[in-house]
Amino acid sequence: MKRNRTLAALGAAALFMALLSSCGKQEDDQVAKAATELKAKAEAAAQAAAQAAKAAAQEAEALVIATEAYVYAYPLVTMEVTRRIMTNVEAPKGTHAPMGQFSRARSYPDASFKDVTAPNADTLYTTTWLDVSKEPWILSIPDMKGRFFLFPMLDGWTNVFQDPGKRTTGTKAQKYAITGPGWTGSLPADVTEYKSQTGIVWILGRIYCTGTPEDYKAVHALQDQVSVVPLSAYGKPYTPPPGVVDPSIDVKTAVRDQVDAMDAASYFKLFAELLKTNPPAADDAPIVAKLAKIGVVPGQDFDVSKLEPAVAKGLARAPKPAQELIMGWMKGGIAAGDMKLENGWLFTTKTGQYGTSYLQRALITAIGLGANRPQDAVYPTSEGPNVLSKYSGEKKYVMRFEKGQLPPVNGFWSLTMYNAGYFFVDNPLNRYTLSQRNKFKSNPDGSVDLYIQHESPGKDKESNWLPAPKDEFILMMRLYWPKETPPSILDGSWKVPEVKEAS
Repeated sequence: MKRNRTLAALGAAALFMALLSSCGKQEDDQVAKAATELKAKAEAAAQAAAQAAKAAAQEAEALVIATEAYVYAYPLVTMEVTRRIMTNVEAPKGTHAPMGQFSRARSYPDASFKDVTAPNADTLYTTTWLDVSKEPWILSIPDMKGRFFLFPMLDGWTNVFQDPGKRTTGTKAQKYAITGPGWTGSLPADVTEYKSQTGIVWILGRIYCTGTPEDYKAVHALQDQVSVVPLSAYGKPYTPPPGVVDPSIDVKTAVRDQVDAMDAASYFKLFAELLKTNPPAADDAPIVAKLAKIGVVPGQDFDVSKLEPAVAKGLARAPKPAQELIMGWMKGGIAAGDMKLENGWLFTTKTGQYGTSYLQRALITAIGLGANRPQDAVYPTSEGPNVLSKYSGEKKYVMRFEKGQLPPVNGFWSLTMYNAGYFFVDNPLNRYTLSQRNKFKSNPDGSVDLYIQHESPGKDKESNWLPAPKDEFILMMRLYWPKETPPSILDGSWKVPEVKEAS
């Protein structure tokens, strides 16, 4: 009996030990399982963090590249939007005409004109848009009989690749064949070839006019003799086909506002499409290589859906900082030497031909699309009497030219009033400029004061009055064919006088 109890006790102990061992094994398994799970979670978290860091880096890189690419593309995109608006008509009307036909402005633009920022009221525009990607076009200019004229030819990147006019080619009758990228062939013997880097060409002709009825009539006759025809029709009877109106094109909103309103995907999709017939210059190779990182490859379509999400996200953020960068170059360009600030006037002698100065090119596109080479024109601009304040119609200003110090030019000069958006300002005199054709009232010492204010300075001074809006405004001077020997704005030996607040 005693033996049986002993055996039972030993069995219970063995069972207890077995159970204890089993519990320990289960606990070990649970610990191991928990450790494995924790390790997996840690690895997943680390992987997610690495992926997030990679995505953040991709997004940041894409933002930097896309911002630079936006600035680079800005002139080409802006030119295309401008072209669409100005050619979206069946027949020439005012400043609009179908592709391959001249628009012939018969009077100066007024405050309703919104096609191009910073228009002028000194010349009658005679302009046409050409597509030279398929075949050359022949431009014929009549004998201008000594009159100042300028027919700069802009490519799709806004470079003035040729500038026939009184300064460069004289005023006798002349003919030019404008050929596109890659074109080879024979041309008529009586034409001079001008080669464009791009398929888009904008001939932005200007003919000086005093604005009198008699001079309007004389200039109209000259305008009517300016013509373009495709090479295949040269020397033959030619009737241009009517234009096709696209109702989806917004012809009312200002070009810059339309471009600025584009989202990044739309902007770069249009840019990629334009690159097919408007190739980059050879010097653009470094930025073209960067473009590929955001899916923009010359000759290929752009599809934002094919980009990695982080790249697409960075791309989408680019327009605003790029636009701020462009407009900020009005001041940033001073430090870089692209712009000059003298007596409150900001100007540059780096226009018309830009090389790889992409910010400079974009800024000029934004505030003065169609700007000429400096030898043809310089455009000093002033937003205020000094860097700390802006002009306001609530104040009165005076700009004094000392005796014999009116702008030194071979062509003509003018002072133009714009609102904050670089458009003309409505006023009771319908006067948007003061220029050499005005009969100014001089001071007793021979100096000339120009009065810049909202209200009339008085009947006796209205000949010298440039009407301003009630709110902020911008002033721009134009010096066409500035003198190249002193005094000259080109070498700094002549400076635009400061505009002072009247006491």
